[in-house]
Amino acid sequence: MKIFNLLQPTRLLAALTLALSLSFITVQSFASEGGHPLDKAPNRLNNMSALQNGAKLFVNYCMNCHGAVSMRYNRLRDIGLTDEQIKQNLLFTGEKVGDLMKVAMSEKESKEWFGKAPPDLSVVSRSRGPDWIYTYLRTFYVDENRPTGWNNLVYKNVGMPHVLWELQGQREAKFEDIKDANHAGTEHRFLGFEQLTPGLIKQQEFDDQMGDLVAFMSWMGEPVQLERKRLGVIVLIFLAVFTIFAWRLNKAYWKSIH
Repeated sequence: MKIFNLLQPTRLLAALTLALSLSFITVQSFASEGGHPLDKAPNRLNNMSALQNGAKLFVNYCMNCHGAVSMRYNRLRDIGLTDEQIKQNLLFTGEKVGDLMKVAMSEKESKEWFGKAPPDLSVVSRSRGPDWIYTYLRTFYVDENRPTGWNNLVYKNVGMPHVLWELQGQREAKFEDIKDANHAGTEHRFLGFEQLTPGLIKQQEFDDQMGDLVAFMSWMGEPVQLERKRLGVIVLIFLAVFTIFAWRLNKAYWKSIH
């Protein structure tokens, strides 16, 4: 009878454990080469108050033009909201708690006003990354050469107006043209912002609000991610404990043979 070496399954389990561990490493989004550097978005996925505030900001400011058709209002129960709270604070045009989070503006109107329909934001955090969204929301500036009157450092010549300008105020971006050392051209370097009109809140508070909004959009992109990570940790612990038992069993088995 052929005797199978139990060491091979043990090594397989160890390799599987390592692979699962590596799966929890998140690849962060970076600005494209030559683009505006991205700021690190605060991680508030475990903060229910931040997620609830982010949901309020999303519904009040983003859903005038953008939808999130992969999300239903009643899924907001997962971030601690009751059906009554959802009705009182997040439903304004006769929607029901079980409805999809559709945009208030019709596709025809959006094409007439913006040239094309604004994208759905259900999974934008997964395609762009939290850092990109966080920096984008905070770097709008007045630009009279643009049809909307606004431009953005991260998304140059963006078609979207600054819908949060009342909170942040109006700002002008200062640039400087610097000649390349090799005389290959000039670099349009960003120097900073100049506040033209004050916002309803201070810049630090605005950044904090955008952190909450980005947290909600990150959660919305994958609502089960917190549960998935929790289960992943449990699986890793189980595999680690099982590996120890398998190693001890392997050692005891071969001891009796030798």
